[in-house]
Amino acid sequence: MFAASAGRLICVFRRRTDTATEEPSANPEVVKSGGKGRPTPKRSEAQKRNRQPITAPRTRKEAYQHARGRQARERQKAKEGMARGDDRYLPKRDQGPARRLARDFVDSRRTFGEYFMYLTLLILLLAMVTPVTIKTYVYQFGWPVMLVLIVGESIYLGRRVKKLAQERFPEDNVRGLGFYTATRSMQIRRFRMPQPRLKPGQKDQI
Repeated sequence: MFAASAGRLICVFRRRTDTATEEPSANPEVVKSGGKGRPTPKRSEAQKRNRQPITAPRTRKEAYQHARGRQARERQKAKEGMARGDDRYLPKRDQGPARRLARDFVDSRRTFGEYFMYLTLLILLLAMVTPVTIKTYVYQFGWPVMLVLIVGESIYLGRRVKKLAQERFPEDNVRGLGFYTATRSMQIRRFRMPQPRLKPGQKDQI
């Protein structure tokens, strides 16, 4: 459409250029460069796919094997807990703070009782390789001296531990604690159960 103005025609409406871009579609598909090309799965769906199905044993043999494996794991767990001194896995005679005190008291020192087996073997060896006269002295003095030392030490340790337990744990039962202490002191250190928490010389940590 043209309009006249001062002897010339002025174009009112101009034609759109051919370089005009078309309008984008209403729902364009946007694809990120370097993307996976698919929507990211939800976390719950990923966990379901990663979760392994639990299959029940199909035969009696498989059920027996599963039961044996479970029992073996439970025994190993109980053994480790007993070695640590965990009251949940200890027998009743080893439970309680007084019994733990007795174990620490004995384990923090060297005792004659823990060498009982070694001394016995030494006396028997001397009795075999020595003459009859020396053998007689070994039997007459070796055994009595060793027994006196071990019994005397056991009584001393039992009384000390019992008195200390009554002071620290007056509400705990100390019945049989002296015998428990004496038995612990006569065991070889490496075979003690629960395993020793303290080393010889750590008396200040009792």
